[in-house]
Amino acid sequence: MDYAREKQVAIEAVTLAARLCAAVQAEMAQPGALEKGDRSPVTVADFGSQALVCRHLTAAFPADPIVAEEDSAQLQRPENADRLGQVLYYVQQTHAFASPDDVCRWIDAGNGPVASRFWTLDPIDGTKGFLRREQYAIALALIERRQVQVAALACPNLPLDLDEPASAAGVIFVAVRGQGAAMARLGSSDFAPIRAASAGDRLRFVESVESGHGDQPLQKAIAAAAGITAPSLRMDSQAKYGVLARGDAALYLRLPSPKQPDYREKIWDHAAGSLIIEEAGGRVSDMHGRPLDLASGPQMANNRGVIASSGDIHTAVLAAIRTQETSTDKNE
Repeated sequence: MDYAREKQVAIEAVTLAARLCAAVQAEMAQPGALEKGDRSPVTVADFGSQALVCRHLTAAFPADPIVAEEDSAQLQRPENADRLGQVLYYVQQTHAFASPDDVCRWIDAGNGPVASRFWTLDPIDGTKGFLRREQYAIALALIERRQVQVAALACPNLPLDLDEPASAAGVIFVAVRGQGAAMARLGSSDFAPIRAASAGDRLRFVESVESGHGDQPLQKAIAAAAGITAPSLRMDSQAKYGVLARGDAALYLRLPSPKQPDYREKIWDHAAGSLIIEEAGGRVSDMHGRPLDLASGPQMANNRGVIASSGDIHTAVLAAIRTQETSTDKNE
């Protein structure tokens, strides 16, 4: 399959969602958040983004399940009626005749099962970045035959030139397995191929803003062991995958936090970005060198941590992690 239709629908879906998210940021003084059971925030934009993407996907591919992050249960509580009304307001800017029931049904279309072919969606990856008006992404991937085949990643606040923060912002990345990765200004159809840089070109690494999303002291030590001594670039969301894929950095590290040593990553947090890196010539694995298992369930139960690189330093990073683990074992 060439996945041409899937690629086009994915681009359209994340573009619609990005417009909604940008509208929420522009019009709301504080895009207030509800708190989920895991204490992570979820906003009007998360719900609206998921509604638009799921509605677009189900219209194009009605047989495909969607595994997404949110559901409408909170919105349907009486005390959140105003929040549902806000979501409806933004969704109606794309679908004028949508009803509250439509919005909830479209959101819950994302509660599908992992299957032989399915989509996975993070409607806003990096909600805390969104709330800070910093980096976030709409991340969508098609998984078939246990591999990501199509990926689209919209990053509304990402500068076109990372070294010029005041430059125009809004980028979309897209990849199809075996066909390479490309980037365009958000809303444009003028995609240009991208390639991960060699380590010597941009010897720096990216990691999460949130300290709880990794082991930052260990990540710094591992990067240094691989030859990277520059301070890390910290940003939220799979925008990190995008900047690595286009050559702005050589390494992305997300090692398990000591506060949550048994934590397992969610597939929607890595599926889209991982294909974009690989198709740009980079490499992605867990911290032990295993391929990411994105097709066994919503959680990556068979993996610990994530490493993405431009490729040429990946082996050195894995070796540094093994050395660190051996040293830790001897000291215990």
